Parts: sequence; C-alpha cells; structure tokens
Amino acid sequence: MQSPESENRNIEKPPATSVLHSWVYMALIGLALWMVLWVWSFVGAGETDYILFIVSGFIVTVVGLQLVLMRVQRADNTTGAGTAQSGTDSFREWARGDFEAEQGRLRAGEAALLILLPIAAAAIGMMAFGIEFQVVERAAGM
Repeated sequence: MQSPESENRNIEKPPATSVLHSWVYMALIGLALWMVLWVWSFVGAGETDYILFIVSGFIVTVVGLQLVLMRVQRADNTTGAGTAQSGTDSFREWARGDFEAEQGRLRAGEAALLILLPIAAAAIGMMAFGIEFQVVERAAGM
C-alpha cells in the first residue's frame, strides 16, 4: 500500500500553456482604446493636440502589436498550448489551467489578472484624471 505522499508524487501536473487566451488580448486592446479615449479629454489650445496625437499613435501601435500577437500561432504545437489560441477552449477552462511564465507556473486566471492589472490601472486612472480635468475646466469657465 502506498502512502499519500507517494501517491501525490505519482500524479502528473497538467501541461501548462504559455499562450494567452484570445479574451485576454481583447481585454488588453479594449483597455488601451479606453485609455486613448480618455487621453483625448485633455484637448486644448497650443501643443496639447500634437502631443495627444503622438501618445495616441504609441498606444495604437501597441494595440496593433497585440493584434499581431493574438493572430500569430506557434509553429510547434507539441506543448499542448495551441488549444487556447485556436478558440477551442473556453475562457473558463483556460483560466482554470496553468500558465507557464518566465518565473514559473501560476494559475492561468491569476496570470491574466497580473497581465491586465497595469493597463487597467492606467486606463481607470486616465479616466479619473479626464473627468477631473473636465470638471475643473467647466468650473473655471463659469
């Protein structure tokens, strides 16, 4: 009879994927576009429009790169990671699995959260600054 410890060692971990689900890419793109929308709330006189155009160009470039990354499929599907990219796995199934990051394995849902958190903070922060700017501008005009 095997001890519980030896049984745990015999159980193989499911293969981890290193491919993000397409919904994670779509969330990144949506948050980036949300940030661009609120960046344009600072439109004003002078060089502001020019700088906003440049910032928007950088963000649109990043969105374009995300679209390219979302569409690129790995040539080597031996890792078992290609299923999430092809759309056969639901997001829920993908999030319950493991994600192979550079630092090690984590839950895929946790990895998605860690990836989305910085851009979400930036987009929500830009929205807060844009709303504040509009309120102050309207109050100063009265």
